[in-house]
Amino acid sequence: MIMKKIFLLPAIFLLAACGAKWEPLFNGKDLSGWHQVTGEAPFTVEDGCIVTTGIAGNVNSFLAADKEYGDFILEFEFKMEEGFNSGVQFRGHLDSTSRVYGYQFEHCGNAGRSWTGGIYDERRRGWLYKLTWNPEGRAANRLGEWNKGRIEAVGNHLRTFVNGVLCSDVIDDYDASGIIALQSHAAYSNEKMIGQHASWRNIRICTENPGKHMLKTDGHVYQYNWISNTLSERQKAEGWKLLWDGKTTEGWRSAKGDAFPEHGWHIENGELVVESSDGAEARNGGDIITVDQYKNFWLSVDFKITPGANSGIKYFVRPDLYNSQGSAIGCEFQILDDKRHPDATKGVEGNRTLASLYDLIRAEKQDAWFYEKQWNTAWVIVEGNHVEHYLNGVKVVEYERNTQEWNALVAYSKYKNWDNFGNHETGHILLQDHGNEVHFKNILIKEL
Repeated sequence: MIMKKIFLLPAIFLLAACGAKWEPLFNGKDLSGWHQVTGEAPFTVEDGCIVTTGIAGNVNSFLAADKEYGDFILEFEFKMEEGFNSGVQFRGHLDSTSRVYGYQFEHCGNAGRSWTGGIYDERRRGWLYKLTWNPEGRAANRLGEWNKGRIEAVGNHLRTFVNGVLCSDVIDDYDASGIIALQSHAAYSNEKMIGQHASWRNIRICTENPGKHMLKTDGHVYQYNWISNTLSERQKAEGWKLLWDGKTTEGWRSAKGDAFPEHGWHIENGELVVESSDGAEARNGGDIITVDQYKNFWLSVDFKITPGANSGIKYFVRPDLYNSQGSAIGCEFQILDDKRHPDATKGVEGNRTLASLYDLIRAEKQDAWFYEKQWNTAWVIVEGNHVEHYLNGVKVVEYERNTQEWNALVAYSKYKNWDNFGNHETGHILLQDHGNEVHFKNILIKEL
């Protein structure tokens, strides 16, 4: 299975170097060295633990260490009651209203979601590392029991661990230093959180040469690079390449010509933007395709849609064989605002919804993993005739090409008149102009 090539199992973690110098951040007796920076939820010391209690309201509460920290390794033990939400803020900051924002090691009390150890950008960008990218990490937390948490923040490299299991692996350059704080999440409208607890103990930090004491693993999980349109050293070593450099149109051309469209697309703040033209399919700038063709690959594209938008990522596109007045022909990872665009209700049994293989195979439960108004990540993985679609790390489509079943499926679709559709060995990769504004970045490929 392709999934086994993405996530190496199991992941066992060992210290890279011995002799780390640790400094306690909590004396186990009182809140010396800590102060509350926002919110009204209480933080008390009970039986050698810092304990917080959920309260009604809409402002999160934070208890911050007195010092700020840059590069460090932070370890702590934590326990969450089911249904409560909390976390550990690191390299955090206060805005003009004294509310905390920045990186957070998530404590998730939702047994079904299980996102403890994910990295959330509080009051800024949202999720930086969704644990859908790491199923093993989701299983590491023991809800209602004591767990060991670890945060490694060294330069632009951020990693989190729960009970020795790597949960998040992020490259990001937003914050080089800031506060460490414990969170008590406001209940907002969730009355079940009121009166529930989160606890921490044995909090310690290493600030002396922390890079020498980062954990090594015998496996790895997916690394997400938030420094747009760049490759980390690990990504380079794994064979990833940029399909778009974030600055120019190099490597791309019109699906109907040799040059990049003169209008309908523009580059803005490291994003490739297809412009709105009132929903006219391929009537403005038109689709764009890679100059090169690809056979076996893992394609990763970040996309953000505007309300009601329609677009797509196509592969095995062959404009030399298929001449179409509208969008160029190819297998399509559908990009769609399912809530607002009418195409979501067309086709057969939802096979035109977000992340579906357009007009052929419906994506499974994609609505649970889509983040409105945020960046989402599409993966298309092709190995021979086997193809998979992923949305934010969750597999939503899987199929085999060049089979009797596949050809029968195509025969009952809008592609029935295109000879040998989807069966070609190679093809271009395409970003679609469907007349709605959609943003793309971090367009990467690893040839398999």
